Amino acid sequence: MRAIIQRVTKATVTVGEEEISSIGRGLCVLLGVSVEDTQKDADYIVRKILNLRLFEDEGGRAWTKSVVDRDFEVLCVSQFTLQCVLKANKPDFHLAMPAELAQPFYNSILENMRSSYKPELIKDGRFGAYMQVHIQNDGPVTIDLTSPTGPSDPKQLSKQEKQQQRKEKTRSKGPSESSREKGAARSKRDPNASSGADGDVSSDREP
Repeated sequence: MRAIIQRVTKATVTVGEEEISSIGRGLCVLLGVSVEDTQKDADYIVRKILNLRLFEDEGGRAWTKSVVDRDFEVLCVSQFTLQCVLKANKPDFHLAMPAELAQPFYNSILENMRSSYKPELIKDGRFGAYMQVHIQNDGPVTIDLTSPTGPSDPKQLSKQEKQQQRKEKTRSKGPSESSREKGAARSKRDPNASSGADGDVSSDREP
């Protein structure tokens, strides 16, 4: 699950000519649900949205208060395009949860947020609608958040696995021949020199 969290002075959602939702100071959250997301992902995202310290305290000290601490509002907007994978220049959305599954799951996230905070301060857009989202970013401050158990693009995951395998092979091998040769050459040049592996051999060291 991916969330783009923006600190705002105000934000509104319009469908057609109708303004369906608006908030004053608080957070506007664009939320993209993945086909692999579970309740664990939802709980993590909700907890972070409500507890990120993106606001100043009453004395003006920055990054000390959450949206809950300040009694500010949250506007959530479902945005499946956050699960985009580019194929050349064409966006592909196969990682996004299908709408028939995503809508009840997204609604459960909103209910979780409302039950964890003040329900009247949690607003949302209109799922599946063509919306105009007007965001007045404050700062600007934008946090790109992905749940730890969120999905990886299979191609990217394959690359990461190959990189890890190469690292493991490198660790399992001993020093290369060239490294051994260089070490021997250093020893011949200065038989009293230390490689550093045995600690400081300086004559100034106390007994």
